[in-house]
Amino acid sequence: MPQSLRGKCLVAANSLRDSNFRKTVVLMLDHNDQGATGLILNRPSSIRVAHALSGHFSLPDSEQVVYMGGPVEPSALLMIHDNEDLGESSSSPCSKVFIADSAQSFEQVLLSEGQEESNRSLFRIFSGYSGWSGGQLEGEIERGDWLIHQGCHELVFVTDPYEVYEVAMNLIFKSTSLLPYRIKDPSVN
Repeated sequence: MPQSLRGKCLVAANSLRDSNFRKTVVLMLDHNDQGATGLILNRPSSIRVAHALSGHFSLPDSEQVVYMGGPVEPSALLMIHDNEDLGESSSSPCSKVFIADSAQSFEQVLLSEGQEESNRSLFRIFSGYSGWSGGQLEGEIERGDWLIHQGCHELVFVTDPYEVYEVAMNLIFKSTSLLPYRIKDPSVN
C-alpha cells in the first residue's frame, strides 16, 4: 500500500465527475489497505448546530451550522475541534486538529461556545462522512481526480467555508510553484 493519506486534504480536480465531490476539500481521517474515510470541509448545510443537537444538549442558538461530511451514513454526527486539552494525539489527523472521540469531549467543546473568545474552541460538526473501499481512492488519485495537500488547522477552520476550495488550490499552486489556474488579467500574457 502507498503511504497513508491520513491528515492530508484531497482537493477535487476539475476532472472529477462525481457530483458528491465537485469542488470539495476532504480532510482524510483514516487511510489503509481496507479503505479510507474523510470529511468534506466546504459543504455547510442550512441546519444549525443547536437545532441538530437539541435532543441531546441545550445550546444557545448561534451561527454554527452542520456540515455535510459526505454521502456515507448521513445521520451520523462527527466533530473535529482544536482544543488540545480534549484532544488525544491518536485522534489528531493533522496538527492542532482533533476528532471528538467521546461524548464528554463532544459536550465540552460545545460548551466552550459560550466562553470568552480566548477560551473558545474552534469546531465543526459533520453529518455523514466520505468513504472509499480498498484501492478505490488510489485509483481516483492515479486517474488525476484529486490533488493532495497537507491538512492544517488554518485550512480546516477557514472562517468562510465557501473559500476553502480557493484557499486549498492557492496553497497547492504555491507549494508546487505552478501558475494559478485563474489568471485575473489574461492581457499580461
